[in-house]
Parts: sequence; C-alpha cells; structure tokens
Amino acid sequence: MELSLSTRTVDDHTVLEVGGEVDVYTAPRLRERLVELVEAGARSVIVDLSRVEFLDSTGLGVLVGALKRLRAAGGTLALVCGHERLLKIFRITALDRVFALYDSVEAATAATGADAGQSA
Repeated sequence: MELSLSTRTVDDHTVLEVGGEVDVYTAPRLRERLVELVEAGARSVIVDLSRVEFLDSTGLGVLVGALKRLRAAGGTLALVCGHERLLKIFRITALDRVFALYDSVEAATAATGADAGQSA
C-alpha cells in the first residue's frame, strides 16, 4: 500500500493526515513533509494516523524526530491514534509516555498548548 499525505488547518493547528503504510520505504516522504511544515513556520502540528494501516520502527523514528524538531522550535506535536493496533505499538515502546495521543483531531485541537506537548 502507498502512503498518502494531506495537510489542512484547524484553528491554529496544522493537521497532517497520513494514510496507508509508514515503513522503511515510505517514512522518508513523511519525514520530508514534517520538516517542510516546521520550516514553513508550523508550531502546533497534529499528525492524524487514523488511516494508517501499518507503522514500523522507521515510522516511529520519524515521529520522534518531528517531536524533537518542533520542541526545539518552541512548538508541539500531537498524534491522533484511535486504533488499538497502533496504540499497542506506542505502549510497547513506551512512546505513549512521550507523545500526546488523542482519539480524534477535535480532541487534539481542544487541548491547550501546555497539554499538547505532554501525554494525554
């Protein structure tokens, strides 16, 4: 399956909708898009993983890198991850303690700036 990426703005948040598989082959595209967003001035980024079918360690590394890049720029990164199969990956790797995880884009956008940088 291929990777699909689309961006939209909700309030003051940049929402990156990701679909398909995020793996060693597709993760570089996700990394490039996240870097572009930060370089363009996005500081409150929500990555919507609702349509992601598969996420491997390379994809996790890209998300960790994006979190570090945004924090260094004074920004925040939140993830929309409502599917149990993906939540399990974040729990096993203890990244559920690192990322702010939400069930929906609405829940993520409702979070305050302080909450968006911490786990929900």
